[in-house]
Amino acid sequence: MGKVYPEIDGRLRDFIEAQPLFFVATAPSDVEGHVNVSPKGMRGTFVILGPHRVAYLDYHGSGAETIAHLRDNGRITVMFCAFDGPPKIVRLHGRGSSVAVTEEAFADRLAAFPAPPDVHAVRAVITIDVERVSDSCGYAVPLMDLRAERDLLLTSHSRRSADDLVVYRATRNAASIDGLPVF
Repeated sequence: MGKVYPEIDGRLRDFIEAQPLFFVATAPSDVEGHVNVSPKGMRGTFVILGPHRVAYLDYHGSGAETIAHLRDNGRITVMFCAFDGPPKIVRLHGRGSSVAVTEEAFADRLAAFPAPPDVHAVRAVITIDVERVSDSCGYAVPLMDLRAERDLLLTSHSRRSADDLVVYRATRNAASIDGLPVF
């Protein structure tokens, strides 16, 4: 049976920080819109800012659903699964916001990450005010070994200039799949 916690305490912090992968879920307000779940990874891209606040680096990608959904209604859930060791799933439910690379507050938000990987292709910092912290058993989550982190996201964007990334956002990340504005 799962448990609800009053905050992200030391033990939960240790669990979260040990996970190489997390999932982000958002949905638009319109019931006809698509629910989005995105896997995220790379060491140094997720930080716990306090007992009720977390953030992660959002890199340019094929879509920008999370940012669009956060602009629409702010709802977000982040989920961590144990793929080794004792079975456990932790969910952080809350309200999120994004600060784009083009915004003045971006540098301050980025400074909260003590050891980020290459930040050239970061398009936003997503910050979440956590309203509910819970765990569940994870008995059906398979045991898996991490071989290595992929570097394809960083290497693919390393070939793009800052101007190329501006064009990328304007042409590939301008709207969600449901037509919601992103930036």
